[in-house]
Amino acid sequence: MDRKQLVEQIFTKKTFLCVGLDTDLNKVPHFLLKEEDPIYAFNKAIIDATAPYCVAYKPNLAFYECYGLKGMQAFVKTIDYLKKNYPNHFIVADAKRGDIGNTSKMYAQTFFEEYNVDSLTIAPYMGEDSVKPFLEYKGKWTILLALTSNKGSQDFQLFEDKNGLRLFERVLTKSQEWGNPNNLMYVVGATQGSLFADIRKLAPESFLLVPGVGAQGGSLQEVCKYGITKDCGLLVNSSRGILYASSEENYTEVAAQKAKALQEEMAIELAKL
Repeated sequence: MDRKQLVEQIFTKKTFLCVGLDTDLNKVPHFLLKEEDPIYAFNKAIIDATAPYCVAYKPNLAFYECYGLKGMQAFVKTIDYLKKNYPNHFIVADAKRGDIGNTSKMYAQTFFEEYNVDSLTIAPYMGEDSVKPFLEYKGKWTILLALTSNKGSQDFQLFEDKNGLRLFERVLTKSQEWGNPNNLMYVVGATQGSLFADIRKLAPESFLLVPGVGAQGGSLQEVCKYGITKDCGLLVNSSRGILYASSEENYTEVAAQKAKALQEEMAIELAKL
């Protein structure tokens, strides 16, 4: 999916919600454990319930890899189901890959050819040769970690060099020599608040993938205040707040309600543009 198509979906559906498929068998409704493939059964039901209210889905690979072959089969089935039934939804593989060039090339082949997802999260710590193999795929997106929402983000990401440039700012400025706003996004945690203004000074047109709204305490309104652009420029992710809003028989209905509530808030923000 290219940038134009993504923007069209956002303004047509009046939402920039990304639903994170962090499927934990310890948290899904217990009756689903009787299913032959409970991960896929849960994902399918959540997707069907929330698809009208979002433009993207983000399966987190850790929640599939931890179950071995069965988990990865569920991941592949989930991707195939999305591509067949919801082809206009953007798919983010949240795998946080990134290694020396020849290894990154294989990771890129895995996710962009074998799994054929739209985008992949990448750790940029190893620099240009670890990122460029992902950027070589036309129509695919590389999503670099820039400023994350976890507590430990302060350990490195806010470190200032002798010129006062923080590490996340170095990531933003340097990486734009490798890619552009049509194939490069950044992960910026919703809990970072006003720092979105600093990010927009350096990456005014780039899309930002924003986790941390809901369960992690990030404010959608604050994210939009500092981070939204004329093209929206945001994919705001919610995982636990939607997936596990209910563990009862009505879990899909409650998930849909949570997604719809976020969509309605997002429609208000988009109407301001």
